[in-house]
Amino acid sequence: MLATIQQNNRTFKVDLAKPIDISIALTNTDENPIAWYVGKPVIEPVRFEEWIGKVSVGMSSTNFNTISFNPHAHGTHTECLGHITREFYSVNESLKEFFFVSELISIEFEDQKGDLVITKEAVAHALQGRAPEALVIRTLPNSSDKKSRKYSHTNPPYLSEAAALFIRENGIQHLLIDLPSVDKEKDQGKLLAHKAFWNVTDVSILNIEARLNATITEMIFVADAVPDGSYLLNLQIASFENDASPSKPVLYAFLNGE
Repeated sequence: MLATIQQNNRTFKVDLAKPIDISIALTNTDENPIAWYVGKPVIEPVRFEEWIGKVSVGMSSTNFNTISFNPHAHGTHTECLGHITREFYSVNESLKEFFFVSELISIEFEDQKGDLVITKEAVAHALQGRAPEALVIRTLPNSSDKKSRKYSHTNPPYLSEAAALFIRENGIQHLLIDLPSVDKEKDQGKLLAHKAFWNVTDVSILNIEARLNATITEMIFVADAVPDGSYLLNLQIASFENDASPSKPVLYAFLNGE
């Protein structure tokens, strides 16, 4: 199914029948990725005394599961600035458009005093002057165990404050990355990259320049077979009134070489 998208006097064509799903599925197995010191997700049938909501055990005509999970800890999720502010802001209210011209870049980390960091220089070099609506960062090396990695207490790589500021100053509204956080795991609550990207200077009183409609999507996975370049991004979330929601970002390759 071919679709034509027009933006800023440019025309893009994509084949909607060829999606590239860069989300990680949420499961109740040990294969689920986990961050932030919690256990794995729980997916289990509802029980009322002797009744179990599971067709295979012969007590129900339907499967009737309850799911318990944390969007930040258990897989691909999209968050708004409400993640770091004292006042409540919902990602469901922040994200009102769902298709964006995006750029996929692959970046190697720089070792800075034992931390693996994505630098401003690496992002600038990969973008080569482009300023898309959405930026998708695939980190290298790109092992498939990102889809099941246990991140807690491992000091994962992160984005430098300068890199986050560079991304914001280039007008990029939506940042997607294959890490559990854009910030250092244990940083005494500084959250420098989050604050730089959303332009939040005070979490208690939101400054007028704060980016209410900008989002960060973490814990994606982009296979090596997907080349760097420009794509149409479809960023879908569940309609949770929460600072974050599980999400399903999908890329579509442009057919006309854009």
